[in-house]
Amino acid sequence: FIADPRRGSPHSRGVAVDLSLLDAQGNELDMGTAFDAFTPLSHHGRTDVSVEAQRNRLMLMGLMTTAGWDFYRNEWWHYQLFDARRYPLVADADLPRRGIGGPGWAKGDMDSRRSPGGSWAGGGKRGLTMGEISKASVAAAAANFPAVRDPAMPERQGLYDPSFEKDSCGVGFIADMKNRKTHAIVAQGLQILHNLDHRGAVGADPKLGDGCGILTQIPHRFFAEECARIGIALPAPGDYAIGQFFMPQDDAARAVCEEIVAQTIEEEGQVFLGWRDVPVDSSDLGEAVRESEPRHRQLFIGRGPGVTDADDFERKVFVLRKSVSNKVYKQQDRSTATYYPVSMSARTIVYKGMVLVTQLGSYFKDLTDERFESAIALVHQRFATNTFPSWRLAHPYRMVAHNGEINTLRGNVNWMAARQASVDSELFGADISKLWPISYEGQSDTACFDNALEFLVQGGYSLAHAMMMLVPEAWAGNPLMNEERRAFYEYHAALMEPWDGPAAIAFTDGRQIGATLDRNGLRPARYLVTDDGLVVLASEFGVLPIPEEKIVQKWRLQPGKMLLIDLEEGRIISDDEIKKSLCLANPYQEWLKRTQIVLEELPPVEARAQRTDVPLLDRQQAFGYTQEDTKILMAPMAVTGQEAVGSMGTDTPISALSSKSKLLYTYFKQNFAQVTNPPIDPIREELVMSLLSFIGPRPNILDLEGTSRRKRLEVRQPILTNDDLEKIRCIGHYEDRFDTKTIDITYPAREGAAGMEGAIARLCERAEAAVHGGYNIIILSDRQVSAERVPIPALLATAAVHHHLIRKGLRTSVGLVVESGEPREIHHFACLAGFGAEAINPYLAFETLEALLDAGEFPKEVDRYEVVKRFIKSVGKGLLKVMSKMGISTYQSYCGAQIFDAVGLRSDLIETYFTGTISSIEGVGLAEIAEETVRRHRDAFGDSPIYRDSLDIGGEYAFRLRGEDHAWTPENIALLQHAVRGNALDKYKAYAELVNDQSSRFSTIRGLFAIKDADGIGRKPIPIEEVEPAVDIVKRFATGAMSFGSISHEAHSTLAIAMNQIGGKSNTGEGGEEPERFVPMADGRSMRSAIKQIASGRFGVTTEYLVNSAMMQIKISQGAKPGEGGQLPGHKVDARIAKVRHSTPGVGLISPPPHHDIYSIEDIAQLIFDLKNVNPAADVSVKLVSELGVGTVAAGVAKARADHITISGYEGGTGASPLTSIKHAGSPWEIGLAETHQILVMNKLRGRIALQVDGGLRTGRDIVIGAL
Repeated sequence: FIADPRRGSPHSRGVAVDLSLLDAQGNELDMGTAFDAFTPLSHHGRTDVSVEAQRNRLMLMGLMTTAGWDFYRNEWWHYQLFDARRYPLVADADLPRRGIGGPGWAKGDMDSRRSPGGSWAGGGKRGLTMGEISKASVAAAAANFPAVRDPAMPERQGLYDPSFEKDSCGVGFIADMKNRKTHAIVAQGLQILHNLDHRGAVGADPKLGDGCGILTQIPHRFFAEECARIGIALPAPGDYAIGQFFMPQDDAARAVCEEIVAQTIEEEGQVFLGWRDVPVDSSDLGEAVRESEPRHRQLFIGRGPGVTDADDFERKVFVLRKSVSNKVYKQQDRSTATYYPVSMSARTIVYKGMVLVTQLGSYFKDLTDERFESAIALVHQRFATNTFPSWRLAHPYRMVAHNGEINTLRGNVNWMAARQASVDSELFGADISKLWPISYEGQSDTACFDNALEFLVQGGYSLAHAMMMLVPEAWAGNPLMNEERRAFYEYHAALMEPWDGPAAIAFTDGRQIGATLDRNGLRPARYLVTDDGLVVLASEFGVLPIPEEKIVQKWRLQPGKMLLIDLEEGRIISDDEIKKSLCLANPYQEWLKRTQIVLEELPPVEARAQRTDVPLLDRQQAFGYTQEDTKILMAPMAVTGQEAVGSMGTDTPISALSSKSKLLYTYFKQNFAQVTNPPIDPIREELVMSLLSFIGPRPNILDLEGTSRRKRLEVRQPILTNDDLEKIRCIGHYEDRFDTKTIDITYPAREGAAGMEGAIARLCERAEAAVHGGYNIIILSDRQVSAERVPIPALLATAAVHHHLIRKGLRTSVGLVVESGEPREIHHFACLAGFGAEAINPYLAFETLEALLDAGEFPKEVDRYEVVKRFIKSVGKGLLKVMSKMGISTYQSYCGAQIFDAVGLRSDLIETYFTGTISSIEGVGLAEIAEETVRRHRDAFGDSPIYRDSLDIGGEYAFRLRGEDHAWTPENIALLQHAVRGNALDKYKAYAELVNDQSSRFSTIRGLFAIKDADGIGRKPIPIEEVEPAVDIVKRFATGAMSFGSISHEAHSTLAIAMNQIGGKSNTGEGGEEPERFVPMADGRSMRSAIKQIASGRFGVTTEYLVNSAMMQIKISQGAKPGEGGQLPGHKVDARIAKVRHSTPGVGLISPPPHHDIYSIEDIAQLIFDLKNVNPAADVSVKLVSELGVGTVAAGVAKARADHITISGYEGGTGASPLTSIKHAGSPWEIGLAETHQILVMNKLRGRIALQVDGGLRTGRDIVIGAL
């Protein structure tokens, strides 16, 4: 704790306290009184004793110091207790509640606060208590818990990473709402599964599916009789629990696991009853499935003495399971890697595995026994993007079956790990430390969601309440929602960030069963109710043959809505009733007023004056500003309130290969949704999109009574004006429970590039000390940049602090705000948000725009206020678009979610500062980033004549002599035009030599490769006559997909004629094709395009259009702007184009970002099936965009029975696109193509599919490398 040096006489500044120090087992340690340890030595008249001596004295007593208030140096330090083995000791977590104090202390108040100016102000802020620091240490250990790897999944190799794996599925349940347990319910559950078979898939082995399963209530009569046969006497229902396990086949390894289980049951005070082998029939399993088959064992646990009721027993069993799993996983023993607790409960049991839906009932013999009775059956059929036989990835999990994808998983897992330090629960008591980590690194999205739901339910929330916290409906922008419900969601938004993504989730605890949809409703879920009390829900109707006359209600789940059947009450509880009762159960509006502050409602504070001691130009240059930044990017944003657009395609090198100094942001590429989940249209879906952000400590998530005194700051959008930032900086003047610490993220220029690593380490230590000192908002500021001080890149500083605090278990105790001169374009803000910034103040961007305004660069109607307002508006719209590409609806979910790929960063840099981000190719490390930062600083404050009066030219978006390298230059474009117009082979060779030479100058990844000749590989050259002739090679060529409308009829038809003449294929693009072109011309030539594209707008797509094709291509995305739809301005839509597209002349056409009939992998399988029925003679192609993870998507598409896959790189494209998408979304085709090939081979699917590549292919050398 912290003594307060401001109150009372000098002799009352110390506090005498007796501490009971406990070891890990709860035994009291004989430490005696700690009076001297916590009283400044000067109180005894000893002013000669140094701080070092005092710290040594503490060390001798077995205490180690971290941070708190240093009476001699006016610094914070704090006491952390460790035992002799350096394990944190668990001190009393309730110190502040017990009213410990001395003279001058308020009862139970150990608070002190320093005002922003540095003077001391009255109480309100406190440092972390001993108990909180102890919990933080436990949480830090949990955050560093070893990853738990599924032994059935390959380890990371080549470009394959198991974290990219995705799945979709069919989900369903049947329930007797009167809780009548029968075997018929179980049989009908299996029948639902049979009828969802088409929503799964198989790979190369027809008996290797993706897994399925069933969750039911525990059938007591069945187990009582079966256990009696093996000598186990079961108590009454509810007085025992059943654990269902996947165990190692190896006897010794299994014995180790079972010994841990038995020992833990005894430690937890429960009763070990015995084990049972689950009878299975493996005769029909595929070979690969049988090789990975675990041993199925059931454990029976009796309720121990002292367990008060059924809920308490369920909670004890939950703690028991987590304790066992932690002990097994910590061993890191490969022989026990197949251990997995499928379920452990006194109410429910799960049977699941890597079996086909037709095999589940025959494989698990228990399920076909007439005595196996239940009132519910929750079933799931999985469709994965791989063919690896993973048993544990089958659903249902312990409480849920999930059809969908959690797009924000990395952020959700990080935040769950970070909040472990702030969680306290009377229900769990001291057992809560046994639950960490809530989710293990390496688990699937559904497993992590199931863990979070189970934690909340066992922590005291009702099932419906917990689901509303995890998957809230859209509330921030919904004008029709009543204030009580809005207050409920707003209060809980501070407790839990949404688990965002398309999802239909069925859930049960054995007493209630229900389902809910995400706020967008992007997964199907339909249900019916019969006159005899059955409720059937599934991904589609028709899963059970129920006569229409027996159905009394039939409907579908709607976005954000919930269906709940209470078996104990024997009725369906409507969505409105559920939410009304929960929203009125507590005074959430009052709790909000007490714990939430809205920034926009705080009194105005005048912003700090702009710096005049360091010229604006010098600061701009230090942060890497260019003339393009100000003119092409920022000026349109400030004038129009819209993001700037430009021509599609980029031909500049990736940052790791560039000869220019590059900002760290450019090494990160935005992720986007394709196939396995849909992007969102941020304009159409405006109601569900939100930029609301919360800054400050996150309350105890298990505080069910609203007792938290911690406040959080709410901001309506995360881009802060200078006035907004000053409000936050001075918030301690208005709110006792808030205090802000500004930490400088610059360091002395004399230390050079070598000094950056140490500066980051000091920054992290200062941030940690600030949290221990009780500050609950940290502002990372680089305003001190000058000739003497170099700024740490803002993204690096933010990510380093964010992950350091997560590892220390402290991240949820503080909010992170970034005050930086670096961010000015949308991608910069997206990166900062993705790596933990809850709000951002781009002060230098504002200064730059105001300088442009003063220089007369903007129209007269744009004043100083409007410039800032429109810039912030454009950034906000851009952030919504970036979020929507990945199917994410809320900034709160996006914050910390790390939805990026790294291209060209070293893995050690990633692991240290950007933990959890994937980088497929290595590149620069901290040394290179530091060196480039220092060079920018040196240029800014040095004597270079070219930077004396103006910014660098840039050359990123347009060719400039002193600018960035471009693959297309005036010289090679002229050569290509002369070669084509004159059919001049010599001109083409000169062009090719020029382009290929650029490649060898490392402007592309493929330029890093040298093609070996025959001598290089020890072979003899073969005669050119034996090589496949060019006339056959060109038959593999296809044009880019340029739509009729984006180019003219003449250009579109000429391409088709030319490709037909050489035997290649032209692609219609997404605008359809005139029917008269399907008929050959009089001279025998044909204008018919061989490839007919089906895009999200379905423009021109008819049966006639499809049957006149050799290939039908489903365009999921385009490389130049993935996650966004194409658009054709209204002035281009003339009568001819409108007729082909079946639209209205003069009206602009926009393709939606998603296909509205492809929300998941099984949906594309359905579309492929439909297309093959329309035109059985044609192949079906799917166009994907290169990104990390595209290979796993491609494997899913191959399992969906596509014939052809196109991998599109980000270098190509025609038409217009937002500049953010052109430069920062998608990746080079070399990465995506290589990954796709490798993963299809790993999955034994490569022979099933033809691969094509496009995007920036310029010469024959590019084509050869693509083929290789």
